[in-house]
Amino acid sequence: MEEPVTAEQLRARGNALFQAGDHGAALAAYTEALSLSDAASERAVLHRNRAACYLKLEDYTKAEADATKAIEADGRDVKALFRRSQALQQLGRLDQAVSDLQRCVSLEPRNKAFQEALRALGSSMHEKMKTMSCTDSKVEQMFRILLDLDEKDEDKKQKAAQNLIVLAREEAGAEKIFQSDGVRLLMQLLDTAKADLMLAALRTLVGLCSGHRSRTMAVLAELGAPRLSAVLGVEHEQVSLAACNLLHVMFDSLKEGLQKDFRGKEDAVVLDSSRDLKQLIKHLLELLVLEGASAHGRDNALNLLIKVVPRKSPKETNNSLSLWVIDQGLKKILEVGSTVCGSLGSLPVTENSRMSTSVLLSKLYEDLKCDAERENFHHLCEDYVRSWFEGHELLGKLRAIQTVSCLLQGPSEAGNRVLELEGIMDSVLSLCASVCEAHQLVAVEALIHAVDKAKRASFITANGVNLLKEIYKHSERDSIRIRALVGLCKLGSAGGTDFSMKQFAEGSTMKLAKQCRKWLCNEAIDAGTRRWAVEGLAYLTFDADVKEEFVEDKAAMQAMFQLAKSEDRSVLYAIASTLVNCTNSYDHEEPDPQMLELAKYAKQHIPEQHPKDKPAFVKRRVRKLLMAGVVSALACMVKSENPALTNSCRELISRVLLALVEEAEDRGSVVAQGGGKALIPLSLEGTEVGQTKAAQALAKITITSNPEMAFPGERIYEVVRPLVSLLHLQRTGLQNFEGLMALTNLAGISERLRQKILKERAVPMIEGYMFEEHELIRLAATECMCNMAMSKEVQELFLAEGSDRLKLMVLYSGEEDEKLRRAASGTLAMLTALHPPICKRIPQVTVHWLEILQALLLSPSVELQHRGAVVVMNMMAAAREVAEQLIASEMLEILSVLAKDKDKPRVAQAAQESLAHAVAYGLIKPNPGHA
Repeated sequence: MEEPVTAEQLRARGNALFQAGDHGAALAAYTEALSLSDAASERAVLHRNRAACYLKLEDYTKAEADATKAIEADGRDVKALFRRSQALQQLGRLDQAVSDLQRCVSLEPRNKAFQEALRALGSSMHEKMKTMSCTDSKVEQMFRILLDLDEKDEDKKQKAAQNLIVLAREEAGAEKIFQSDGVRLLMQLLDTAKADLMLAALRTLVGLCSGHRSRTMAVLAELGAPRLSAVLGVEHEQVSLAACNLLHVMFDSLKEGLQKDFRGKEDAVVLDSSRDLKQLIKHLLELLVLEGASAHGRDNALNLLIKVVPRKSPKETNNSLSLWVIDQGLKKILEVGSTVCGSLGSLPVTENSRMSTSVLLSKLYEDLKCDAERENFHHLCEDYVRSWFEGHELLGKLRAIQTVSCLLQGPSEAGNRVLELEGIMDSVLSLCASVCEAHQLVAVEALIHAVDKAKRASFITANGVNLLKEIYKHSERDSIRIRALVGLCKLGSAGGTDFSMKQFAEGSTMKLAKQCRKWLCNEAIDAGTRRWAVEGLAYLTFDADVKEEFVEDKAAMQAMFQLAKSEDRSVLYAIASTLVNCTNSYDHEEPDPQMLELAKYAKQHIPEQHPKDKPAFVKRRVRKLLMAGVVSALACMVKSENPALTNSCRELISRVLLALVEEAEDRGSVVAQGGGKALIPLSLEGTEVGQTKAAQALAKITITSNPEMAFPGERIYEVVRPLVSLLHLQRTGLQNFEGLMALTNLAGISERLRQKILKERAVPMIEGYMFEEHELIRLAATECMCNMAMSKEVQELFLAEGSDRLKLMVLYSGEEDEKLRRAASGTLAMLTALHPPICKRIPQVTVHWLEILQALLLSPSVELQHRGAVVVMNMMAAAREVAEQLIASEMLEILSVLAKDKDKPRVAQAAQESLAHAVAYGLIKPNPGHA
């Protein structure tokens, strides 16, 4: 039986982990040790160590708390005092930080680190006081101008309001505005009903509420949810959008808690914001069905509900907000989804409203955790559809069918359930033949959505094809024909990319595609109708002949890219699907030859690849898309804040961008058109597959381009996290390799980038890949470590007790693989130059160290010789006892020969300096023949 681990052992383990840079694991070890320790002095040390971990993990509140516990046990503990001062400084409590530092200096007056920290903090405080004084006068001046009833200069008033916005973005300014009765004054600005002053008020309020729950609750109490909801519903689009932004910030602050609040302000008050959250959501739901609300205000309300109601991660267990919204507001949401444009009493909606409603319904349905919750959702939907279908004549049937369409586009399970209600499908089929265009549109769209989602698809295939063909051939309205065409396209693409499973007769698919392209290019048709042409192409481009014709049609490509930049965002998914098909960036596995033989023997169907889907054709299609400007269209799609940019849509865009950067020569063009910038948000949000594809595309760009040019300014630091994600074990070998190569390039640029890589905890993963069997991955990891070794923290890791890092580098310097030797010996040259204590450690890590260094100096490669000579030179300079060991071997003879080699000046110089050190130590006599 194993002996129980002691607190002392856990503390030692924590120390080792901390030294190795694994601060999270070190914190866990110290915490476990605390649970086993009773001695006050030992507990104080553990609290002090935990404070150090929290500082590294940037949890400054907990760092301060642990340091305080250590100080309570020993008021003269300078380490704890210093750590608490660092935490207080980060928390903005500079006066308390100064007090702790002054105590440190009084306890250790000769400690230069304490003196320097106190000096720097004094300067920070002086700057802050200056800023506060300046801020006070600014706020008073702005309010004086805005309150002056005699001030007739509108420009001056607007400038004052704009200055308030800028001021509110800084914490000192936001607090000053708040304390100066600013909320009431900003409310007066809102009441002016002047768009520019309303915008200024709303944007200033964003600064006041950002990350600050107590101020947010005070603003909400002063303004009231009804007033905020009313501003969201105004006709002025920019004002509505600004109100939407403010409400989003308020929701985040109420949900996330005290992010910027200073400690001590609210300790005595328990803030319960759930009531305020529900109050705001209640008014948003009421806005959805408010006849006086604007169409874009309704869209903004839907977008807000999508962002703030469902859980952001399945790890969060509480889905009570979604359940509350379903019970209180599902029927209100369905009111928007069932709206039939142009009908009597219909709500004002935009072309994006129904898609936003579908996305919200889908998010709410996905947030449900059990069958009982889902069953309740189904019953509410069925009740709503029945309420319109039964007893409301034709308009009621249209509303019911429109609801079915909305549900099929969102939570399709719920759509299937209502589609199977008695009479619904019959009504859809009969209304498809209606003489009224508006009625026919509703029915045909429902039929189209049912084609690929409904459980009764076989019934629709049997009954719908002939009906759709009849509509397509005989309808005189393009708006109807184009929708019927999309239904036929969906039915015709059932075989996917399988060349042998074509649904229609030879040439039919091409005719449908040609008609789609014709409608797409017809600017006389409205954008909402042309969107359906792209829907058709999204299905038809499974066929490689269609792909080839599409990329040859420049006008069609340009028309599609223009739609990507239009106001109608519901087209995004169809565009992304079409581009995925054209670039063949969907998942496809090469079939196992043995399984193919078995399938043939069993007379089973074997999927066939179209001859025009071979790599050469795909490469040519990618080039044509690039020349047509596909990247700028994709970048515009990514910028969209619309719910239509779903995680699935983001994944499709990531797939296309990865295909576009496959060839190194195309990457510069992709970056120039905004592809690099677009990839960053795609790599940080969306499906795991989508994020990984985007990260891999970023890696490819970083490997072959100058990263500082590809990702200028601060953007280069945003690239680090996606690249580190490629190092996870579940990624492919190629993704690991490209991630390492890209990080190598970044690590060679600056110390700030190396610190960012360290902060993302990449070093342990890089080390892990240095043991990888695949030689290219092992080499990439070693090269990456070579560049990371320029950081002091990484150098220290090579001296950590119980670590084999240094041993591995020495052994790799003696491997047969010349590239690996070059990377490892380069790392040793760097380490021995920057961190001399490593020179003393090298003879201790392996008995083969001397022969490995000698082999480097005798290598036919000048580069390896030079690196070996630099390592020896650094070791000779570091310590006399190391120099003695080197000179006592054959190294002296090798150095003497190399020192005379005029063909290799850099090697000769390093050898000469090594010999000069030996002379200085008195180990050898000076050679009069050498300078």
